[in-house]
Amino acid sequence: MTLSKRRIRAIFRKELREYRRNASLVAGMAIIPLVFLIQPLVSVFAVSSGAAAELRHRHELLYLLAIPALVPAAMAAYAVVGERQQGTLEPVLSTPIRREELVLSKAMAVFAPSVAIAYAVFGVFIACVELFAHRGVASALIAGPDVLAQVIFTPLIAGWSIWLAIAISTRASDIRVAQQLSLLASLPTVALTTLISLNVIHPSIRLAILLGVVLLIGNRLGWRVVSAAFDRERLVTGSRS
Repeated sequence: MTLSKRRIRAIFRKELREYRRNASLVAGMAIIPLVFLIQPLVSVFAVSSGAAAELRHRHELLYLLAIPALVPAAMAAYAVVGERQQGTLEPVLSTPIRREELVLSKAMAVFAPSVAIAYAVFGVFIACVELFAHRGVASALIAGPDVLAQVIFTPLIAGWSIWLAIAISTRASDIRVAQQLSLLASLPTVALTTLISLNVIHPSIRLAILLGVVLLIGNRLGWRVVSAAFDRERLVTGSRS
């Protein structure tokens, strides 16, 4: 299967323009990261120098993996049903663009800002801990394996969340319903990363490899499954609510 880079770039740019103009999406992209940034910062700032050693057995950094799970879910939920309700989807579907190209370009338009936001918030968290936490807290908290996990799993989790949300968006008839269902679908991922950050589930290399392989396969299959389920005729002729 040969994809047209020109058509993918055109839809990618159009999607980014739409997201910038959508105040509710921009607000969601700001509020969700702030919520998941403030909570661990408050927890870390409360740790004294004498208790800093305890942080070596915790994984507060992994709590931030909730951001690449939730931010793209809220954005990708708009991808299809949002355009459909605004009446801008039909002109796009009437062009020669293939459904694989359309789905991929929409996913990329969500993926790029979501991952950028997740990495930016992670950088802010690290900077705040280094500058404002008690002595010894930063060295105890910022462990190489946790930083590496954040770098590797952020795009994998974001991709998985996007495919779930786009699949929901193609079937939903209301933007709010699509966003709510997409966020609910991402909660198992958030629950898993939270349990790992709290050390309820002990992180290990074996677990990291297993989750990485599952997410890689899920992302690959996600594109194929969502593209195959993308029914152009139903989306054009189906009723809107």
